[in-house]
Amino acid sequence: MAPQKGKTGTKGQKQILEENEATLKFYRNMIAAVSAIYIIVQLAFGNVFSLTNIFLYALVIASHGGSYKFMAYMSAAKFTENGQLLDAGTDLNMDGGLAEYTKDLIILTSGCQLLSLISNYFWLLWLLAPGQAFWVLWKNFLGPYFMQKAPEDNSPEINEKKQKKLERRKKRQQNVRF
Repeated sequence: MAPQKGKTGTKGQKQILEENEATLKFYRNMIAAVSAIYIIVQLAFGNVFSLTNIFLYALVIASHGGSYKFMAYMSAAKFTENGQLLDAGTDLNMDGGLAEYTKDLIILTSGCQLLSLISNYFWLLWLLAPGQAFWVLWKNFLGPYFMQKAPEDNSPEINEKKQKKLERRKKRQQNVRF
């Protein structure tokens, strides 16, 4: 594949708005579908009223709801009084952005929820989320802070010429005093 010539194009506000709406719709539908499948299967097998399932499903609802609301808040568009688009909000499909981690959390939670229909031990996969958060924190903030080299002596190295000059100056000052 040949390298692209010229400057890479940027997205317009309208395109960002449309893509954000499509992304929010996709994740809303994913959350609804996974939750519906989970509830139907749990009702079919009669496991829905166990305390563990109720507690974990409450955590799932909180995770899904919080993640979706956070993405909706990030991508909230601003319009002028006459309805013209002023700002499309944060691009949810931007590489390396905070929305990427939020989408990963929704996918991880949905996967754990579906896999937990096989065995409750699959809920342990949810521990990958704080592990990923710690890794990002370490890579971006803590690691560079702890692994930076100690500052070296701030006195600049003095070459021989400057050293001799300083010695002569000291001798003159001593001779003037006496």
